[in-house]
Amino acid sequence: MLAVNHSDELESHCPPAPVINSSGNSENWMVLSVAGETPVPRFNHAATVVGNKMIVVGGESANGLLDDVQVLNFDTFSWTMASSKLYLSPSNLPLKIPSCKGHSLVSWGKKALLVGGRTDPANDKVSVWSFDTETECWSVMEAKGEIPVARSGHTVVRASSVLILFGGEDAKKKKLNDLHMFDLKSLTWLTLQCTGTRPSPRSNHIATLYDDKTLFVFGGASKSRTLNDLYSLDFETMVWSRIKIRGFHPSPRAGCCGILCGTKWYIAGGGSRKKRHAETFIYDILKSEWSVAITPLPSSITTNKGFSLVLVQHKDKDFLVAFGGCKKEPSNQVEVLIIEKNESSMGRRSTLSKSVGQMQFAKRSSSAGPASQMINGSSQSSVASAAKQNLASVIEHGSDDRSGALSAPTSIYQFYDTRMASLSRKNGILEVQLATALASRDTAERTLAAALKSKEEMEKKFADAMKEMELLKEKLTGIELAHEEANNLSNIVHSDNVRLEHDVAFLKAVLDDTQKELHSTRGVLAGERARAFQLQVEVFHLKQRLQSMENRAPTPRKPFNV
Repeated sequence: MLAVNHSDELESHCPPAPVINSSGNSENWMVLSVAGETPVPRFNHAATVVGNKMIVVGGESANGLLDDVQVLNFDTFSWTMASSKLYLSPSNLPLKIPSCKGHSLVSWGKKALLVGGRTDPANDKVSVWSFDTETECWSVMEAKGEIPVARSGHTVVRASSVLILFGGEDAKKKKLNDLHMFDLKSLTWLTLQCTGTRPSPRSNHIATLYDDKTLFVFGGASKSRTLNDLYSLDFETMVWSRIKIRGFHPSPRAGCCGILCGTKWYIAGGGSRKKRHAETFIYDILKSEWSVAITPLPSSITTNKGFSLVLVQHKDKDFLVAFGGCKKEPSNQVEVLIIEKNESSMGRRSTLSKSVGQMQFAKRSSSAGPASQMINGSSQSSVASAAKQNLASVIEHGSDDRSGALSAPTSIYQFYDTRMASLSRKNGILEVQLATALASRDTAERTLAAALKSKEEMEKKFADAMKEMELLKEKLTGIELAHEEANNLSNIVHSDNVRLEHDVAFLKAVLDDTQKELHSTRGVLAGERARAFQLQVEVFHLKQRLQSMENRAPTPRKPFNV
């Protein structure tokens, strides 16, 4: 939310009012003419207000994803482009943030916090970046705890120093309905557990936080359809509830934008896969009623897809500022819708509450510095004077209360004295609870320190055990190698034994054959010897006969006549 200081003393030095071009009346969306270098037309970007500036980060253009930071200064009504550097400790090297779309941008002091989105390169977990509007430098918030899975089309609202994240769509296009909290001081994520009827998984919905106690979620797109249901979460009981509304109710829509101004939630644009909606709605949180604020012209960027919407406080009026989006082509147009601050939709009672709120805000502003004194005038005395006049008017005319009519100043003062006493008692109880919580925190820190020390000792023992295990592994490896060598030798000996057995068997067979042949040869030799002896005997007999024949006289032979 932007707060601009326009006191009587400084009013003459203020820049001229912006030029507003409109073909309709002042109660409709109007084009705001601004100076400076016009940003690249875009959609699916994110915007927030820090001080007197609207910060626009990333988005999608006709040429792809963007990683730039554009600044619209409401003092000069001109655009400038921030340096958009990222400084990482300890090297402090300037780097660019990743290109992104479908992310959330939330203001925190003088910083703009970028949460999640579809980035290039992609992340596995939700990342949180911090942009310092004074140095124009980015830094990564090193988160710990239960970090949610990366997503786009989610919603993020801030309550003091805590961010509340709900729903969205992960990298696999799965719709989500989980709820997470990020503590900006301890940089710790925590998953919140709730009861009751929680919203179904969805993305491109809207959410707002009322009075830092109640979270409202409306619309969005589920896996198969577009939604128009409304849910609330009470952070005191952590119970979800679906709000059933009688009478008029907006048609289903996703990709719309919502801004809470007081007790009224302004919701613009949105649509389904087939149709875009032009109406700007108002949801009255106290009355739980819907109403149509305006129906803009078809040329308004609030009928675009993926535009951004912020609340700006300037002089005595509140402005809704819409930027960008895409219909057929991406846009870089700026449009405003004027919301009167002094409208008394809640009657005299709201006037009384507003007066007291102005006095309390003036007290806070006096101690918070110039940046906090920029609503409805700069001096505490002027605010207090206006509050006193309103209070006197209420006392003069009377106002209704829960118990009846408070018609006298004494009754009003008694009522607020009682209320302040109750708040004081509650503050005392909270201080006691805070002291108890701090003591518990100290005990938890000591326990954590002891646990960390035990963890270090266990890690040391574990490291020693790992070293011993490595030595045992080496010995086991040596034993396995020796066993393997023994097995190899045993296999060699066995193969040699088998071969020798085969050789012995072969030699035995050869010896048996040889012995048989030798035996046969011996038989043949014996027969030959017997024949030789027989022949010798016959020769001897023949010799004797021949000798005997030689000794006889020869017998004459008769001639043979032929």
